[in-house]
Amino acid sequence: MDKRTLENYCLKHIGVSHNYKEEWNADRYLVGGKIFAIIGEDPKEGKPLITLKNDPNQIEALREKYEGVIPGYFMHKVHWNSYFFDASIPDNLWEELIDQSYELVYRRLSKKIKEEISV
Repeated sequence: MDKRTLENYCLKHIGVSHNYKEEWNADRYLVGGKIFAIIGEDPKEGKPLITLKNDPNQIEALREKYEGVIPGYFMHKVHWNSYFFDASIPDNLWEELIDQSYELVYRRLSKKIKEEISV
């Protein structure tokens, strides 16, 4: 997978904003002011990766099933995974993982923020 494809897919979701966090050397994608995706690099190896929120019941299975999936950088390891762009993940699963991350964050937003986003 490549960065541009992942970025474009993140930005297709309703109410998404984007910013760059220099301290992390990473692009952040937010809904309602909450992060649902971070695109950056592994600080040790410099390899590009995306960090996404996942269902805690699936998080370990994803790490075991796919090479290139590790506990999320800079995030709570129970809820977040980081995926190297060269991970052994099928193309269609990338979109599902981004959708899931967006939905997990979106559903925790207040009713007021959800209404503001949908306008």
